[in-house]
Amino acid sequence: MARTKEFDKAEALNAAVEVFREHGFAGSSAEMLTRAMGIGRQSLYDTFGDKWQLYCEAVRRYADAEREQHLQALNGSARAIDGIARMLDRVVADAKRACLGVSSISEFGCSRKELRDIHSAADRALRAAVVKKADEAYAQGDIRRDLASPDAAAFVLANLAAIRLAARGGASLAQLRSLSACVLQALK
Repeated sequence: MARTKEFDKAEALNAAVEVFREHGFAGSSAEMLTRAMGIGRQSLYDTFGDKWQLYCEAVRRYADAEREQHLQALNGSARAIDGIARMLDRVVADAKRACLGVSSISEFGCSRKELRDIHSAADRALRAAVVKKADEAYAQGDIRRDLASPDAAAFVLANLAAIRLAARGGASLAQLRSLSACVLQALK
């Protein structure tokens, strides 16, 4: 008779996200994962498949959560440029913690279709929202007229990753805030 799973799958997945966030795919052992997730090795394989499937599910979970938090920040202000600033502030505040999205791209590039699909879906949704905010900021007179909204969005999104990489490289909070301010200044 099969045993009933005695753990919360969502909580276990969130724990796996944290392990992969800090150690990447290659640096995360099955032992590290099962210990953090509070499950046995067989439960890991029965529930999530192999380590790669768990990793992809963790990256997807992380990407969805990040996108939602970015959207909340973007849409939390009357002026569009303030929403962009809030999104940058959010990244600066959390930048010392590893970003699973950035680290998965750094670790695998575009070599794995499963990750490309996850990253592409997350990028499309967030990019569309930032383009919309850039359009609004342009209409409100807060973004330069010679800067196309898709270009402004690409610049902002690239700098979110740059801020996170700078933080992981040891940049101070003051330096990260300065980077964020430079992004906003470049848009004006």
